[in-house]
Amino acid sequence: MRALVLAAYLLGLIGTAAELLLVSHTENFWQLLPLILIGISLIPLAVYAVTHAAGWLRVFKAIMALFMASGLIGLFLHYDGKVEFKKESDPSLAGWPLFRDAMKSAVPPALAPAAMIQFGLLGLAYTWRHPAFSPKAEIRNDKT
Repeated sequence: MRALVLAAYLLGLIGTAAELLLVSHTENFWQLLPLILIGISLIPLAVYAVTHAAGWLRVFKAIMALFMASGLIGLFLHYDGKVEFKKESDPSLAGWPLFRDAMKSAVPPALAPAAMIQFGLLGLAYTWRHPAFSPKAEIRNDKT
């Protein structure tokens, strides 16, 4: 099951990174952040694959927390951008009609940043009760 979760994580990252690059999601730091996190998240996975040192999985878990935080920030930024655009086109909008119209508009996709939260959860699921964290694994790693 762990391998399947990791495969879903990696395939999702590849697709998301490709889409972000194709739509030029690179104009500022906040737009680059998902791509940066995607790239950074691969480093501890690659090092762990070679060394089997549990510390690298702990680093990966910390990066997954950053993934989830970036997803929340992205949700806010996407929604805020949509609201600003709707207010410019119709200053009388407020409350529920403003929320509804902002959420219904296609650009930027309001809920797309939630994918970062999903990736964070997948990454945490991959590390959940990982054998590298067992006491026997830690003793083995200390001897090498």
